[in-house]
Amino acid sequence: QVQLVESGGGLVQPGGSLRLSCAASGIIFSVNTMGWYRQVPGKERELVASITSGGSTKYADFVKGRFTVSRDNAKNTVALEMNGLEPEDTADYYCYHHNYVRMYWGQGTQVTVSS
Repeated sequence: QVQLVESGGGLVQPGGSLRLSCAASGIIFSVNTMGWYRQVPGKERELVASITSGGSTKYADFVKGRFTVSRDNAKNTVALEMNGLEPEDTADYYCYHHNYVRMYWGQGTQVTVSS
């Protein structure tokens, strides 16, 4: 079992920045992928960014170079630095951990971009 605890969401004005963090604990395999999805009520959850334990990253097209995903393998943490936030980025953001056997999810953290 893997437990994920997120932090860092909140309210920010358009053009602002936020940093989301997620810490994993439990039985952690050395080879895994961590990252972030987001979901708006009434819509499907969509991938924002991911990073493998080897450091390979993947981003959704809508990120447009505004977001950066990073991780610390020694601490089992993943972060999402979000810059140039737009109202369309308003959503619940979920950290995930995939050890190629099972996917684990955090509880979600709300990000609201509004003036």
